[in-house]
Amino acid sequence: MLTSEDKKTMTNKWVAALFASKSPLEGKQLQKIEPVSGGCIHQAWRLLLNDGQQIFAKTSNIELLNVLRIEAEGLRTLKNWANSLLINVPEPLIVGEFGEKAVLVLPWLELTGGDQKSLGQGLALIHQQSANNSQGEFGWKEDAFIGKGPQPGGWDRDWGKYFVQMRLKPQLKIASTWGLDIREFEPMLSKLTHFLNEHQPCPSIVHGDLWGGNASVISDGRGVLLDPATWWADREVDIAMTKLFGGFSKSFYQGYEEIWPLPRSAINRAEIYNLYHLINHANLFGGSYQNQCTSSLKRLYKSFNP
Repeated sequence: MLTSEDKKTMTNKWVAALFASKSPLEGKQLQKIEPVSGGCIHQAWRLLLNDGQQIFAKTSNIELLNVLRIEAEGLRTLKNWANSLLINVPEPLIVGEFGEKAVLVLPWLELTGGDQKSLGQGLALIHQQSANNSQGEFGWKEDAFIGKGPQPGGWDRDWGKYFVQMRLKPQLKIASTWGLDIREFEPMLSKLTHFLNEHQPCPSIVHGDLWGGNASVISDGRGVLLDPATWWADREVDIAMTKLFGGFSKSFYQGYEEIWPLPRSAINRAEIYNLYHLINHANLFGGSYQNQCTSSLKRLYKSFNP
Protein backbone atom coordinates (compact mmCIF):
# COMPACT_ATOMS: atom_id res chain seq x y z
CA MET A 1 0.00 0.00 0.00
CA LEU A 2 1.30 3.47 -0.87
CA THR A 3 2.09 5.63 2.12
CA SER A 4 1.32 9.34 2.23
CA GLU A 5 5.02 10.01 1.65
CA ASP A 6 4.98 7.71 -1.41
CA LYS A 7 1.99 9.59 -2.79
CA LYS A 8 3.72 12.91 -2.17
CA THR A 9 6.82 11.74 -4.05
CA MET A 10 4.70 10.38 -6.89
CA THR A 11 3.31 13.84 -7.53
CA ASN A 12 6.78 14.76 -8.83
CA LYS A 13 6.58 15.36 -12.57
CA TRP A 14 9.44 12.99 -13.37
CA VAL A 15 7.67 10.06 -11.70
CA ALA A 16 4.48 10.69 -13.63
CA ALA A 17 6.38 11.13 -16.89
CA LEU A 18 8.34 7.92 -16.39
CA PHE A 19 5.13 5.90 -16.38
CA ALA A 20 3.26 7.98 -18.97
CA SER A 21 2.15 6.97 -22.44
CA LYS A 22 4.99 6.16 -24.86
CA SER A 23 7.45 5.85 -21.96
CA PRO A 24 9.54 2.64 -21.76
CA LEU A 25 7.58 1.86 -18.57
CA GLU A 26 4.17 2.39 -20.18
CA GLY A 27 1.72 -0.17 -18.82
CA LYS A 28 3.65 -0.65 -15.61
CA GLN A 29 2.32 0.62 -12.31
CA LEU A 30 4.32 2.00 -9.42
CA GLN A 31 3.58 0.36 -6.08
CA LYS A 32 6.19 2.02 -3.89
CA ILE A 33 9.02 4.54 -4.15
CA GLU A 34 11.66 5.43 -1.58
CA PRO A 35 14.82 7.55 -1.57
CA VAL A 36 18.17 5.77 -1.20
CA SER A 37 21.72 7.00 -0.87
CA GLY A 38 23.10 7.98 -4.26
CA GLY A 39 26.14 10.21 -3.99
CA CYS A 40 26.56 13.97 -3.80
CA ILE A 41 25.49 15.00 -7.31
CA HIS A 42 22.21 13.16 -7.97
CA GLN A 43 19.19 11.93 -6.05
CA ALA A 44 18.54 8.18 -6.03
CA TRP A 45 15.38 6.12 -5.63
CA ARG A 46 14.20 2.53 -5.37
CA LEU A 47 10.98 1.85 -7.25
CA LEU A 48 8.85 -1.24 -6.68
CA LEU A 49 6.49 -2.02 -9.56
CA ASN A 50 3.16 -3.82 -9.41
CA ASP A 51 4.64 -6.94 -11.03
CA GLY A 52 7.23 -7.25 -8.25
CA GLN A 53 10.10 -5.83 -10.30
CA GLN A 54 12.44 -3.40 -8.52
CA ILE A 55 14.37 -0.72 -10.38
CA PHE A 56 16.83 2.00 -9.44
CA ALA A 57 16.34 5.57 -10.64
CA LYS A 58 18.88 8.38 -10.49
CA THR A 59 17.58 11.91 -11.00
CA SER A 60 19.28 15.26 -11.57
CA ASN A 61 18.53 18.73 -12.82
CA ILE A 62 18.00 18.72 -16.56
CA GLU A 63 21.32 20.47 -17.24
CA LEU A 64 23.05 17.29 -16.01
CA LEU A 65 21.32 15.04 -18.54
CA ASN A 66 24.56 14.63 -20.47
CA VAL A 67 26.33 13.50 -17.28
CA LEU A 68 23.81 10.67 -16.93
CA ARG A 69 23.96 9.86 -20.64
CA ILE A 70 27.75 9.53 -20.50
CA GLU A 71 27.44 7.37 -17.36
CA ALA A 72 25.04 5.06 -19.17
CA GLU A 73 27.45 4.77 -22.10
CA GLY A 74 30.27 3.94 -19.69
CA LEU A 75 28.22 1.18 -18.07
CA ARG A 76 27.41 -0.33 -21.46
CA THR A 77 31.09 -0.25 -22.42
CA LEU A 78 32.21 -1.93 -19.20
CA LYS A 79 29.46 -4.53 -19.55
CA ASN A 80 30.62 -5.29 -23.09
CA TRP A 81 34.02 -6.41 -21.77
CA ALA A 82 32.86 -7.95 -18.47
CA ASN A 83 32.75 -11.66 -17.65
CA SER A 84 29.21 -11.98 -16.26
CA LEU A 85 30.21 -14.98 -14.14
CA LEU A 86 32.52 -12.76 -12.09
CA ILE A 87 31.14 -9.25 -12.28
CA ASN A 88 27.73 -7.62 -12.72
CA VAL A 89 27.66 -4.30 -14.56
CA PRO A 90 24.05 -3.07 -14.60
CA GLU A 91 22.54 -2.53 -18.04
CA PRO A 92 20.99 0.97 -18.38
CA LEU A 93 17.26 0.58 -18.95
CA ILE A 94 16.30 4.20 -19.56
CA VAL A 95 18.13 7.51 -19.78
CA GLY A 96 16.47 10.75 -20.77
CA GLU A 97 14.40 13.77 -19.79
CA PHE A 98 11.26 13.08 -17.80
CA GLY A 99 9.15 15.80 -16.23
CA GLU A 100 11.91 18.42 -16.25
CA LYS A 101 14.39 16.02 -14.68
CA ALA A 102 17.29 14.04 -16.09
CA VAL A 103 16.67 10.38 -15.23
CA LEU A 104 18.78 7.23 -15.46
CA VAL A 105 17.05 3.91 -14.70
CA LEU A 106 18.99 0.73 -13.88
CA PRO A 107 18.08 -2.71 -12.55
CA TRP A 108 17.95 -2.79 -8.77
CA LEU A 109 20.91 -4.63 -7.20
CA GLU A 110 21.11 -5.74 -3.59
CA LEU A 111 24.64 -4.83 -2.56
CA THR A 112 25.72 -7.13 0.25
CA GLY A 113 29.47 -6.59 0.43
CA GLY A 114 31.64 -9.58 1.27
CA ASP A 115 34.63 -11.25 -0.35
CA GLN A 116 35.93 -9.08 -3.18
CA LYS A 117 37.97 -11.71 -5.00
CA SER A 118 35.53 -11.97 -7.91
CA LEU A 119 35.45 -8.19 -8.12
CA GLY A 120 39.23 -8.13 -8.55
CA GLN A 121 39.20 -10.98 -11.06
CA GLY A 122 36.38 -9.41 -13.03
CA LEU A 123 38.11 -6.03 -13.22
CA ALA A 124 41.35 -7.67 -14.36
CA LEU A 125 39.49 -9.45 -17.17
CA ILE A 126 37.87 -6.20 -18.32
CA HIS A 127 41.32 -4.62 -18.45
CA GLN A 128 42.91 -7.63 -20.13
CA GLN A 129 40.25 -8.41 -22.72
CA SER A 130 39.89 -4.79 -23.80
CA ALA A 131 43.69 -4.38 -24.01
CA ASN A 132 43.91 -7.44 -26.23
CA ASN A 133 41.42 -5.83 -28.60
CA SER A 134 42.41 -2.17 -28.39
CA GLN A 135 43.23 0.02 -31.38
CA GLY A 136 46.32 1.35 -29.61
CA GLU A 137 44.84 4.75 -28.76
CA PHE A 138 44.19 6.35 -25.38
CA GLY A 139 41.19 8.55 -24.68
CA TRP A 140 37.46 8.63 -25.35
CA LYS A 141 35.20 9.47 -28.26
CA GLU A 142 33.67 12.60 -26.71
CA ASP A 143 34.00 15.05 -23.85
CA ALA A 144 32.86 13.34 -20.68
CA PHE A 145 32.87 13.79 -16.91
CA ILE A 146 34.71 12.71 -13.76
CA GLY A 147 31.99 13.21 -11.17
CA LYS A 148 30.67 16.59 -12.30
CA GLY A 149 34.12 17.74 -13.42
CA PRO A 150 35.23 17.79 -17.06
CA GLN A 151 37.00 14.82 -18.64
CA PRO A 152 37.95 15.92 -22.20
CA GLY A 153 37.66 13.49 -25.08
CA GLY A 154 39.96 12.87 -28.02
CA TRP A 155 42.63 10.32 -28.93
CA ASP A 156 46.41 9.90 -28.81
CA ARG A 157 48.80 6.98 -29.05
CA ASP A 158 51.23 8.75 -26.69
CA TRP A 159 50.08 7.80 -23.20
CA GLY A 160 52.22 10.23 -21.21
CA LYS A 161 51.28 13.14 -23.43
CA TYR A 162 47.58 12.30 -23.23
CA PHE A 163 47.51 11.94 -19.46
CA VAL A 164 49.35 15.21 -18.88
CA GLN A 165 47.65 17.28 -21.59
CA MET A 166 44.11 15.90 -21.37
CA ARG A 167 43.80 14.90 -17.73
CA LEU A 168 46.19 16.88 -15.51
CA LYS A 169 46.37 20.22 -17.34
CA PRO A 170 42.60 20.85 -17.67
CA GLN A 171 42.19 20.20 -13.95
CA LEU A 172 45.20 22.35 -13.06
CA LYS A 173 43.74 25.20 -15.09
CA ILE A 174 40.56 25.02 -13.00
CA ALA A 175 42.66 24.80 -9.83
CA SER A 176 44.29 28.13 -10.65
CA THR A 177 40.91 29.76 -9.92
CA TRP A 178 41.17 28.84 -6.24
CA GLY A 179 44.76 29.95 -5.88
CA LEU A 180 47.00 27.10 -7.02
CA ASP A 181 50.02 28.59 -8.77
CA ILE A 182 50.42 26.11 -11.60
CA ARG A 183 53.34 27.93 -13.23
CA GLU A 184 55.86 26.51 -10.78
CA PHE A 185 54.85 22.96 -11.72
CA GLU A 186 55.06 23.37 -15.51
CA PRO A 187 58.65 22.03 -15.81
CA MET A 188 57.63 18.89 -13.91
CA LEU A 189 54.77 18.09 -16.29
CA SER A 190 57.05 17.47 -19.26
CA LYS A 191 59.10 15.11 -17.10
CA LEU A 192 55.93 13.25 -16.13
CA THR A 193 55.11 12.79 -19.81
CA HIS A 194 58.38 10.97 -20.48
CA PHE A 195 58.26 9.04 -17.21
CA LEU A 196 54.77 7.65 -17.86
CA ASN A 197 55.82 6.42 -21.30
CA GLU A 198 58.75 4.40 -19.98
CA HIS A 199 56.70 1.28 -19.27
CA GLN A 200 54.73 1.54 -22.56
CA PRO A 201 51.21 0.64 -21.37
CA CYS A 202 48.61 -0.82 -23.69
CA PRO A 203 45.21 0.95 -23.70
CA SER A 204 42.56 -0.77 -21.58
CA ILE A 205 38.99 0.13 -20.82
CA VAL A 206 39.04 1.45 -17.26
CA HIS A 207 36.27 2.28 -14.81
CA GLY A 208 37.94 5.64 -14.26
CA ASP A 209 36.45 6.60 -10.89
CA LEU A 210 37.08 3.48 -8.85
CA TRP A 211 36.71 4.46 -5.22
CA GLY A 212 34.99 2.17 -2.71
CA GLY A 213 31.52 3.65 -3.18
CA ASN A 214 31.50 2.74 -6.86
CA ALA A 215 32.12 -0.99 -6.44
CA SER A 216 30.59 -3.72 -4.33
CA VAL A 217 29.57 -7.39 -4.18
CA ILE A 218 26.09 -8.92 -4.51
CA SER A 219 24.65 -11.97 -2.75
CA ASP A 220 25.83 -14.50 -5.37
CA GLY A 221 29.43 -13.40 -4.80
CA ARG A 222 29.87 -11.48 -8.04
CA GLY A 223 31.42 -8.05 -8.05
CA VAL A 224 29.54 -4.93 -9.12
CA LEU A 225 30.82 -1.78 -10.86
CA LEU A 226 28.82 1.46 -10.70
CA ASP A 227 29.07 5.16 -11.62
CA PRO A 228 32.00 4.94 -14.05
CA ALA A 229 34.03 7.64 -15.80
CA THR A 230 35.07 5.21 -18.53
CA TRP A 231 37.89 5.74 -21.03
CA TRP A 232 40.82 3.94 -22.66
CA ALA A 233 43.82 4.33 -20.36
CA ASP A 234 46.69 2.61 -18.61
CA ARG A 235 44.92 0.00 -16.47
CA GLU A 236 47.00 1.12 -13.50
CA VAL A 237 44.83 4.22 -13.09
CA ASP A 238 42.03 2.03 -11.69
CA ILE A 239 44.24 0.14 -9.26
CA ALA A 240 45.92 3.34 -8.10
CA MET A 241 42.56 4.93 -7.25
CA THR A 242 41.41 1.91 -5.24
CA LYS A 243 44.22 2.79 -2.82
CA LEU A 244 43.52 6.52 -2.68
CA PHE A 245 40.49 6.40 -0.40
CA GLY A 246 40.55 2.73 0.66
CA GLY A 247 37.61 0.33 0.74
CA PHE A 248 39.17 -2.56 -1.18
CA SER A 249 40.23 -5.76 0.54
CA LYS A 250 43.30 -7.94 0.27
CA SER A 251 41.24 -10.53 -1.63
CA PHE A 252 40.39 -7.91 -4.28
CA TYR A 253 44.07 -7.41 -5.08
CA GLN A 254 44.76 -11.15 -4.90
CA GLY A 255 41.96 -11.78 -7.38
CA TYR A 256 43.29 -9.13 -9.74
CA GLU A 257 46.85 -10.47 -9.58
CA GLU A 258 45.66 -14.01 -10.35
CA ILE A 259 44.36 -12.84 -13.72
CA TRP A 260 46.81 -10.13 -14.81
CA PRO A 261 49.62 -9.23 -12.39
CA LEU A 262 50.74 -5.62 -12.25
CA PRO A 263 54.40 -4.76 -12.90
CA ARG A 264 56.38 -3.99 -9.76
CA SER A 265 56.99 -0.50 -11.05
CA ALA A 266 53.25 0.33 -10.82
CA ILE A 267 53.76 1.74 -7.34
CA ASN A 268 56.01 4.43 -8.83
CA ARG A 269 53.17 5.78 -10.98
CA ALA A 270 50.30 5.56 -8.50
CA GLU A 271 50.64 9.04 -7.00
CA ILE A 272 50.81 10.61 -10.47
CA TYR A 273 47.58 8.89 -11.47
CA ASN A 274 45.86 9.76 -8.19
CA LEU A 275 46.89 13.40 -8.54
CA TYR A 276 44.21 13.65 -11.24
CA HIS A 277 41.52 12.67 -8.73
CA LEU A 278 42.91 14.87 -5.97
CA ILE A 279 42.87 17.96 -8.22
CA ASN A 280 39.34 17.11 -9.38
CA HIS A 281 38.15 16.70 -5.78
CA ALA A 282 39.85 19.97 -4.83
CA ASN A 283 38.11 21.71 -7.73
CA LEU A 284 34.70 20.24 -6.91
CA PHE A 285 34.69 20.22 -3.11
CA GLY A 286 37.51 22.50 -1.92
CA GLY A 287 38.45 22.20 1.76
CA SER A 288 41.09 19.66 2.76
CA TYR A 289 41.27 18.31 -0.80
CA GLN A 290 43.04 21.51 -1.81
CA ASN A 291 45.71 20.87 0.80
CA GLN A 292 46.08 17.22 -0.29
CA CYS A 293 46.34 18.31 -3.91
CA THR A 294 49.04 20.89 -3.15
CA SER A 295 51.00 18.46 -0.98
CA SER A 296 50.96 15.78 -3.70
CA LEU A 297 52.15 18.28 -6.32
CA LYS A 298 55.01 19.38 -4.09
CA ARG A 299 56.07 15.78 -3.39
CA LEU A 300 56.09 14.96 -7.08
CA TYR A 301 57.95 18.17 -7.91
CA LYS A 302 60.62 17.31 -5.36
CA SER A 303 60.84 13.74 -6.68
CA PHE A 304 61.35 14.88 -10.27
CA ASN A 305 63.53 17.85 -9.37
CA PRO A 306 65.85 16.51 -6.63
